[in-house]
Amino acid sequence: MTTRRKKIYEGKAKILYEGPEPGTLIQYFKDDATAFNAQKKAVLEGKGVINNRISEYIMTRLNSIGVQNHFIRRLNLREQLIKEVEIVPLEVVVRNIAAGSIATRLGLTEGQPLPRSIIEFYYKDDKLGDPMVSEEHITAFNWAATQEIDDMMAMALRVNDYLSGLFSGVGITLVDFKIEFGRVYEGDFSRIILADEISPDSCRLWDAATNEKLDKDRFRRDLGNVIESYTEVARRLGIMKEMPTVIQGGMH
Repeated sequence: MTTRRKKIYEGKAKILYEGPEPGTLIQYFKDDATAFNAQKKAVLEGKGVINNRISEYIMTRLNSIGVQNHFIRRLNLREQLIKEVEIVPLEVVVRNIAAGSIATRLGLTEGQPLPRSIIEFYYKDDKLGDPMVSEEHITAFNWAATQEIDDMMAMALRVNDYLSGLFSGVGITLVDFKIEFGRVYEGDFSRIILADEISPDSCRLWDAATNEKLDKDRFRRDLGNVIESYTEVARRLGIMKEMPTVIQGGMH
C-alpha cells in the first residue's frame, strides 16, 4: 500500500480503512483464514482476491433486485469501496439444510433438508464464541429494535431466495449462510442495509451433483483444496475470466 491510511477496524478476514469521502470506508480482504473463533489459523494465498470478487458480484446483483447493501464499487484486487454503517452486533444465519452447529445442537443428520428455511441470530462476540440469541435478547439488550429485526429477517429471506436460485443455476446447493447488517442514518431516521461480505467464507456451498464442499468447511475440517474450491465457485459464477492466473488453479 502506497500511502499510510487510517485503519478503522481489523477483523479476522478483513480490514476497514478510512474512505476517500465522508460516509465511506475501504474494505480490504486478507488471505487469513480462521476457524473455531480463531483457534485455528492459516494464510490461504489468494483467498482475499477471490472473496473480494465473489462478494462484489453478489452484492451488485442484490442491489439490482432492491436488497440495499453497503457495496459501492470494487477498487482493485483486494479492496472495495463501501458505505460506512453502524454495524448491528448480530450474525444472521439462514439455514436450508442441516449442517454444522445446528446438526450437532439438535441431533440432525448433516445434509438433511430442513422443514423450511430457518433464521438464527448470534451475538457478535468472539470472546463468548458468538452465542445464539433470541429476539427477546436482541430487544431487551437493545441490539436492534423490533422493526429492525423484521427488516433483517425479510432481507435475509430475500437474499436466501436470490442466492439459492443463483447457485442452483450453476450446480451448487446453498446449504446455509451468515450475513450482517448495519444502520445508515438519513437525518433523524436510520434504515437497515446489508453489510460485511457474502463469499465461500460465509456460506456453505455444496456441489449439487456430488455434495462436495466448496466452502470454508474445507479449511475447518482439513479437507484440503480450499483455494481450488473457492476458485471453482468463482469460475462457475463466470467471474474468473480476468483474474490473475496465479490463483486460477481450479479443480482438475
